[in-house]
Amino acid sequence: MYDTYLAVGNDSTIYRSSFVTIPTHVQAMLKRMREKFTPEKLRAQMAAGNAPFRTLRPVRQATETTVLRYWDRLIGPASVADRDQIADPVSLAAAADYSGNIENYIGTVKVPVGVIGPLRVNGINAAGDYHVPLATTEAALVASYGRGAFAASRAGGISTAVLYEGVIRTPAFTFDNILNAGLFVEWIAENITALRGAAESTTRHGKLTSVEPVIDNDVVFLICRYTTGDASGQNMVTIATHALCEKIAADCTVPINRWYIEGNFSGDKKASALGLMTGRGRKVSASVVLPAQVISKTLGTTAHDMLAYGRIADLGAKLSGQMGAQAHYANALAALYIATGQDAACVAESAMGFTRMEARGDDLFCSVTMPNILVGSVGGGTGLASQSAGLNILGLKGAGKGAALAEVTAALCLCGEISIVAAIAAGDFTRAHENLARFR
Repeated sequence: MYDTYLAVGNDSTIYRSSFVTIPTHVQAMLKRMREKFTPEKLRAQMAAGNAPFRTLRPVRQATETTVLRYWDRLIGPASVADRDQIADPVSLAAAADYSGNIENYIGTVKVPVGVIGPLRVNGINAAGDYHVPLATTEAALVASYGRGAFAASRAGGISTAVLYEGVIRTPAFTFDNILNAGLFVEWIAENITALRGAAESTTRHGKLTSVEPVIDNDVVFLICRYTTGDASGQNMVTIATHALCEKIAADCTVPINRWYIEGNFSGDKKASALGLMTGRGRKVSASVVLPAQVISKTLGTTAHDMLAYGRIADLGAKLSGQMGAQAHYANALAALYIATGQDAACVAESAMGFTRMEARGDDLFCSVTMPNILVGSVGGGTGLASQSAGLNILGLKGAGKGAALAEVTAALCLCGEISIVAAIAAGDFTRAHENLARFR
C-alpha cells in the first residue's frame, strides 16, 4: 500500500507514497541527518552505554566546602571563570541559606531585574500604586509592560477581584471492580468529617474545602480542594492530602488495591481543561476602560484598530486549539514569579485564561480572567534574600498579602495584553524589538 524510505546515510528517496506527503521541514531534518551520520555511526552513537561513571554525591546542607567540591568535578567543561560567576563570594557565603530550597547547591545565576510602575490597582485586596519587579533576559519585555501600566494608570487604574481560591491535589485509588469503586465513594461521603480532620491536622493555615470524587470504572480520583492562606500552598496540600489518604487506607472498609498521592488529574504544572474551568490557585479578574485619548497618545493606535487585531488573534487561538484566549500571560508570570520567589514551573498552568476587549463608544474595555494564579507572599522561595527584596519592592511580603499579590499579578498580565495588542495593531511590534534588542 505504501512505499516508504526513511533512509539515512545514502541518497535514497526520503519518502514516497501515493497518499501521503512528508512535510518539507521533516524532509530537511532527515537530509541533515543523512549528511551528518552513516547508519552505522548513528546506531553506535545511540546504543546504550556501559562506560563507568561516578555520580555526584548528593548534598542537602550546603557549605562553602561542598560547593567547591562540586566545582572540582565541573572544571573542564566549565572554566574557573564560570565557577566564579556562579559561586561568587556572596553565593558561597550564603550557601546554608539556600539549603531549604535546593539540593546539590553550586551557586546562583544572576537574572537581571527591571521594574515598572507605578501600576495603579483598585482591587478588593490590592489597592494602591505598585512598583513591580520583573526578572527576565528578554529585551523589550519590561518596556512593554511599563507602557501598558502607564496607559492603565492614566485611565484611572485597573480594577481587580479574587473570585475564588483553592489549590487542588488529586489522589487516585484503584479497586478490583466498579462496584468497589462506587462503595468507596459512598464511604468517603460518610466519613468526610474525619478525613477533613486528618488533612487539616498537618497545617495551621490550610483548610480542606471540598472533596469531589471522579470515577473511571475501577479507578477513583478525589479532587481535594484547599485554601492555603497566604502561601501558594502546593507543598501544604501535598502533605495534607497524604495524611488524608493514610486515614482512608487505615479505616476504609472497602478493599483498596493501591493509592497514589497524585493521579495526574489536578493540572499541577500543566495546562488542563479542569484548571481552565474550575481553577487551581486563585481565580482573578482584572479590567480597565482605556479612554480614546490615552489609546492615541500612549499606545499610538485606536480602539478600532486594537479590536480589529483582537478578532484575528482570537480566531488564531481558536484554530490552533489554545487553552483559553490570550496573547502572552507567560511573559509577565515568568518574570514576576522569578523576581518574587514563586514556583516558576507553575507558569505552565497559570498562563491560561481569557482576554477580552470591547468597544465602549470610542473607548476600550479591556479585561483578563485568570483561573490559576499560584502565588504566595510567604513560604517557598519568598524567604530568600533577593526574592524577599522583590516582594518588598511591591510592598506585598508577609502574612495577609497573598490575595493582593494575586490581584497585582492579574493586573500586570492585563498591562501586557494591552501593550502587545496595541503594538501589533499599530505595526510597531517588530520595530520595538529591533530598537530594544537586536540593533541596540
